[in-house]
Amino acid sequence: MERIGDPIDIRLLDEWQRDFPLVERPFAEIGKRVGCEEAEVLSRLEALKDSGRISRVGATCAPNTISASTLAALSAPVEMLESVAEIIGRQPGVNHSYLRENHWNLWFVATGPDRAHVDRTLDTIHRETGLKVLDLRLVRPFNVDLGFRMTDDAKTAPAPRPVCLDRFQDGDRDILQALTTGMPLCGRPFSRIAEDLGRDPDEVLARISILEDAGIISRMGVIVRHRALGWSSNAMVVWNVPPEQMEAAGPALAAHPGVTLCYERRPVDGLWPYRLYCMIHAKSRGQALDTLEKAAHLPELSGVPYQVLFSSRCFKQTGAMIADRSVAA
Repeated sequence: MERIGDPIDIRLLDEWQRDFPLVERPFAEIGKRVGCEEAEVLSRLEALKDSGRISRVGATCAPNTISASTLAALSAPVEMLESVAEIIGRQPGVNHSYLRENHWNLWFVATGPDRAHVDRTLDTIHRETGLKVLDLRLVRPFNVDLGFRMTDDAKTAPAPRPVCLDRFQDGDRDILQALTTGMPLCGRPFSRIAEDLGRDPDEVLARISILEDAGIISRMGVIVRHRALGWSSNAMVVWNVPPEQMEAAGPALAAHPGVTLCYERRPVDGLWPYRLYCMIHAKSRGQALDTLEKAAHLPELSGVPYQVLFSSRCFKQTGAMIADRSVAA
């Protein structure tokens, strides 16, 4: 995909991946700040979505707080690859699915309103494919922001905020599902969400503000598709960090320039010993490997064995499942 050169498009992508205005007419507010009318902001975002450069304008939620998720992997023989990927992709709640360079070659994220839903998804995939599924549950995040700068003035992603679950209320789940699916691109998107849910617009906007302040909404704004914007080299690096080194290694890796995600996950005895994961999104394989080499020389990771798994194909990328609407229906 060719590089975006339009300065307004760059600002929409660069400045609005978080801190989305929580006002009645948010796109008009964005227009004031980037120097154009509300209608032009909406038109540009629609064009960016149609071209595949953004997936949606909406929210991401703090992992495993008001819903459940897990990273999973299986080893699909080459002759079964397409059929297995199709089985994974059609499961409700699977929101990311990638082919990676490893014996464990199909990696996906399964989400749902609770852990039971995620377990059913993994069981279904195991049953329909006949393949062993690694369930790599999150232990703790060190950096899950996943923002991408269009310009070179890189900024450190904010650390995960504490989550105040006591501020979550009945009815919030449907609001969060609307935001993670993607808000409507219209003048009054929060009013449209409220109308769809049969709720009062002022109440919906107030609840969104509370959920963001509580850390339940971890980021709200433009959700970009990194490959379409030039980050074509996507590497997941897994580190066999001893548990006693995690307190030092996790934050150090998360803060390393070029690392876009970082978290601790539970290993699988006898199959997958790795506990510390990071993502490196770069514009070339060489750039990704350069970032990895520098990370491997961090004092906190000195001598730690690791594997690098480059992704070669994206099968699915959508928002997470927060509410099971098949049950609600």
